[in-house]
Amino acid sequence: MRGVIPTALLAFITYVAFTGSIRPFDLITGVIVALGVGLLMGKYLVKNDAKALNPVRWIWAVIYLLWYMLVAETRAHLDVIVRIITGNYNPGIVRVPVNVKTDYAKTLVANSITNTPGTVVVDLDDDYMYVNWINVTTVDPEVARKEICEDFEKFARRIFE
Repeated sequence: MRGVIPTALLAFITYVAFTGSIRPFDLITGVIVALGVGLLMGKYLVKNDAKALNPVRWIWAVIYLLWYMLVAETRAHLDVIVRIITGNYNPGIVRVPVNVKTDYAKTLVANSITNTPGTVVVDLDDDYMYVNWINVTTVDPEVARKEICEDFEKFARRIFE
């Protein structure tokens, strides 16, 4: 039964968010779907129930979501718009060290980088990510990490480690 409750809770929240409805029929359907997803996938998705149910981690996840959508995305979109208009870009692939430990944290960082305009993670191993960057300002891995993913790693540690 490991992981059923956290997985079901996340599935239910996702279901309600995407349906945009809190009518009784939709809530009951959401509970049924969430329980099914939790029972089928919980043992594969959650390694430690105690950590997954920690409300502090969920609060950090919400803070991260808001910061990502309002700050990181806006900055990246404006940067890409300026580069398109001015033609000022220097694309390339840089090697960036990964400073988080868990697979969940690495996935969050890699997905955040890829979903942000101007950067795409093209490969990921235990120690490094290889990032296609629209404007390479440095090839020094540590400096590139600070510019590309330092903020993402801070949140990933608080949520998953």
